[in-house]
Amino acid sequence: MKRSHTITYFLLTLCKAGLSAISKRSRNRLAGHMASILFHNIRFRKELARENLQRAFPEWAESKVNLTLIKVYLFFSQNFIDFISIPRSWDGIKIDVIGEDFLRSATNQGKGIVFITGHFGCWEILGKWLGEYASLFTGVAQRQQNRGADQFFQEQREIPGTKHIFRKEPIEKMYDVLKKNGILGLVSDQDAKKKGVFVKFFGLPASTPKGAALFHINTSAPMVMGVCIKRSFQHYELRFSPVDTSSQDINNITQDYTNILEQHIRANPEQYFWFHRRWKTKP
Repeated sequence: MKRSHTITYFLLTLCKAGLSAISKRSRNRLAGHMASILFHNIRFRKELARENLQRAFPEWAESKVNLTLIKVYLFFSQNFIDFISIPRSWDGIKIDVIGEDFLRSATNQGKGIVFITGHFGCWEILGKWLGEYASLFTGVAQRQQNRGADQFFQEQREIPGTKHIFRKEPIEKMYDVLKKNGILGLVSDQDAKKKGVFVKFFGLPASTPKGAALFHINTSAPMVMGVCIKRSFQHYELRFSPVDTSSQDINNITQDYTNILEQHIRANPEQYFWFHRRWKTKP
């Protein structure tokens, strides 16, 4: 590991210790200051996020777009600080679960579960719950270029029992999770370039990864979409929904879970990560 990467790991560990030593409300106040600094001083992808909101909600006034963007910065600043301070940030939280029967029914089929989510809500809380719930929950992740940050993030996410497979590792590892009746977690809402399939996302064609649909078609493993919505201070709601796979068609399957994700985003737009170039690739 490069020296700079080692320093990054040390600094993140130091931040974890410091954040874990203060109260949840103090961490929230710190997140507010962090969000304000980022919103007013860091231009990186800020205009992209604004443009994405305008594409998704063309009927909104400019004032509503700006207010939502401010809320996005605050929400993800809180998410980031909570993530750094895991497991301390889990103290006292309340989690309501809607649709757990879909997970239970899918598990009983013995084929594993192709689990899809997006960059929406408190996905680290979702990972915590699944890591504790399932005998085997494995998320497919992208390695960070900074190996120190990558090691820290992996260690944080594995605290509740979550396992990792990294992109570019043999795909057989992913199929093996399903063979063991485990939950294979996929984040399927980023631009997939020309390798993806185009489905409508907020009425606009968006290149979307087809891997989730292919895992189902090749194994018959049931598909479940899940998100974690922040309802209030210390209160979270998990929602699980079955994905319609009756057509056995990649486009139809991908469109169905994209529709579910869009419904959640429309209800809570400040909890979606609008900083991705979601509509970058054109049909």
